[in-house]
Amino acid sequence: MLEMLINPKKAEGHPWEMFFIGLFYASLSILLVHWIFGQDAVLVKYSGIFVVTFTVMFSIPFVYYTIKLEEEKITPNKKEITLLKEHKKAIYVFLWLFVGFVVAFSFWGILLSSDDLFKAQIETYCLINRPTNIEGCVTQYVDNSAISSSASSPQSNIFVIFVNNIYVLISTLLFSLIFGAGVIFILAWNATVIAAAVGIFTNSQLSSIPLGLLRYLFHGIPEIASYFIIALAGGIISIAVIKHEFNTPKFWEVIRDSLSLMVIAVLVLFIAALLEVYVTPLFF
Repeated sequence: MLEMLINPKKAEGHPWEMFFIGLFYASLSILLVHWIFGQDAVLVKYSGIFVVTFTVMFSIPFVYYTIKLEEEKITPNKKEITLLKEHKKAIYVFLWLFVGFVVAFSFWGILLSSDDLFKAQIETYCLINRPTNIEGCVTQYVDNSAISSSASSPQSNIFVIFVNNIYVLISTLLFSLIFGAGVIFILAWNATVIAAAVGIFTNSQLSSIPLGLLRYLFHGIPEIASYFIIALAGGIISIAVIKHEFNTPKFWEVIRDSLSLMVIAVLVLFIAALLEVYVTPLFF
C-alpha cells in the first residue's frame, strides 16, 4: 500500500509531489530502523544498510512502473527529440524523489545523533575524502569530534572525479540492465552518503542543513541526474527484454533511444564534474 502512494502518470504531471513522497519514504525507513534495530547491539551496526534497504523496498514498485511507462512511449513513428522530451518528465520525477530522500536523511541523521546510523556512509565519505587516513577520519566523525567546514575535500583533479563517477555510471547501467528498477539501491545509497556528508559539513547542526544541502546538491543534482538518465536507458532495455520484444522494430527503437540517453548521461556527468571542481569550491 505505502509503496504506491502516487501513480507514475500522475507523478509525471506533478513531479514536485515526489519530493514529499521521498521525504515520507526516507523518514519512515530511518525511523523504522531506529526503532526496530536501535536496541540490538549487533544489528544496530548495520543501520545504514537497513535504512537503504527499507527505502528501496518502498521505492521499487514506483520506479519499475515509471520505467515501464517510459518504455511504452517508444514507438517506431515517434521522433527522437519528442521521446527525449517525454523522458525528461521521468527524470524530473526521479530527481524530486531523490532530493526528498536527501533532505529527510540529513534531517533525521542529525536529529537522532546516532553514531551507528550512517557509519557505513561515513566510511564511504572518508574513503573518498581522506583515503590516506580512513580510520582516523571515521573515528573523528563517528565520535562527533570537533568538525569544521574545512573537513570538506580540497579542489580535486577533474579527471579523477570524472573517472570515479564514470565507474558509478557504469555500475548504475549494469544494475538497471540486470535488475531493472533495482537501480534505486545505488541511488538511495548515494542519498545517504550525501546526508552523511551534510552532517559533517554542518557540524551536525539542524539550522545549517540548508547550507549543507546547497553545498552538495549544487553539483550533486546534475551528477545524480546523469545516473537517473543512464538508469532509465538500461531500464527500458530491461523492460523490452522482459516483454520479449527481440527482433522487432520496437526493440531497435528502444536500443536507439537508450544509446541517446547514454550519451546525454555522460555529457551531464562531465558538467557535474566541472561544477564540483571549479565552481563549488568558490562558494564553499
